[in-house]
Amino acid sequence: MKKLTNIITLIILLSMSINAQTDLYDISINSIDDKVLDLNQYKGKNIIFVNVASYCGYTGQYAELQELYEKYDDLEIIGIPCNQFLFQEPNSQSEIMEFCSSNYGVNFIMTEKINVKGKNQHDLYKWLTKKELNNVENSYVKWNFQKYLVNKNGDLVKNFPPRMSPLSDEIIKYLN
Repeated sequence: MKKLTNIITLIILLSMSINAQTDLYDISINSIDDKVLDLNQYKGKNIIFVNVASYCGYTGQYAELQELYEKYDDLEIIGIPCNQFLFQEPNSQSEIMEFCSSNYGVNFIMTEKINVKGKNQHDLYKWLTKKELNNVENSYVKWNFQKYLVNKNGDLVKNFPPRMSPLSDEIIKYLN
């Protein structure tokens, strides 16, 4: 009986921790220079989360992301390096930042390298891809440069496919 009680208690605690994690701003992630990035500082701003890679056919989107970032004062772009798609981001975090700034003038936020799918999926991407957490939709990260738009209230708006330009009318309409 004691074993059953312990199992039930564990299930309840796990359920509570999953449900408590439904606020985007409670998720912890580090910046590319290994400092804790407090997502609370972006309350009141739209955020585009995008998994990025240096050796991808879509890497040129860095320039478009930077242009978008410079155009909208109420927008944060958060680039999230990931090496899960054909090993297209093998570089160290310092090499990634050097590559982005010297080749594309990137000065938007970049995070540590994480997993965006699979067994070791980061909590941020659990939230972005699971309807039970984001209350909008289930999705699957198909490739590098998939974009997730979160509104000023911290609600997931929509995800956009990797091939879609960050400057597309489809994305811009949500920012105007």
